[in-house]
Amino acid sequence: MNRNRPYTSWQSRCFDIANIALMLLLMSSMIIPFLNTFALAFSSNLASMTPGIVLWPKEFSVEGFTTVWNRMQLYLPFMNNVIVTVVGTAAHVLLSSMAGYVLVQQGIPGKKLMISFIMITMMVPGEAIMIPLYVVNRDLGLLNTLSSLIIAGLVSGFSVLLMRNFFQSIPGEMAESARMDGAGDFRIFATMYLPLASAGLATVTLFEFVSRWNQFTPALLYISDQTKYTLQIALKSLIVDTDSTSSNFIITTNVRMAGIVIALIPLIAIYPYVQKYFVKGIMLGANKE
Repeated sequence: MNRNRPYTSWQSRCFDIANIALMLLLMSSMIIPFLNTFALAFSSNLASMTPGIVLWPKEFSVEGFTTVWNRMQLYLPFMNNVIVTVVGTAAHVLLSSMAGYVLVQQGIPGKKLMISFIMITMMVPGEAIMIPLYVVNRDLGLLNTLSSLIIAGLVSGFSVLLMRNFFQSIPGEMAESARMDGAGDFRIFATMYLPLASAGLATVTLFEFVSRWNQFTPALLYISDQTKYTLQIALKSLIVDTDSTSSNFIITTNVRMAGIVIALIPLIAIYPYVQKYFVKGIMLGANKE
């Protein structure tokens, strides 16, 4: 037994070194493009056109941001994105929470059938219902409106079941006691269940905020009016289009990268506020049955 210990210890050290090396490699594959984007965004027009990967700005400048925000009017799709994301996320969290609250009530007929139907909807790929959704939005007159993007994905089976799992962790005796005191379901839901499920609300909010902020397919499908473009559609036009916007103006690399950085700022800003709830929310939501 003693003879095997040095060999086992050597194996363990080699395994740790290999794990560290692999993690550093994976981190580099994510961090280097991130740093390169920020470095080019804060470089001057001429310096940003230099070939190669840079991790620090060359000739520090913010002209890329002023160009993409003012001259290319990125503020219009940015504000459209803010409206769709804020309104859509708030409605999604509210409706998913209400549905989750209903599914934890005792004595509701057909509850198992409803849960089964919700799980079935999670198995249907979005690509399979793109055409039916387009037809519905067209018949309702929602094409080229921000309402179509808000309604898209207004409720998801994942969020409903996640909130249901959180609400199941709340003792039912508390609700029964409140009902005996004359409280209705809306009051119990708003004053008891929602505050006690703050981790779940933060988890659903983060998922939905990121999803709506980055949504591309619904905007591409329902919006053709440039004044209603969201940020991702505008960035696609900004990055993919290599033509000049006018006879004397070329979209330089720092302008493109500045647009990407502007799109990243809200995601980076919101994460620290919900991060402390995020891990707790994922673990609790996954462990409850």
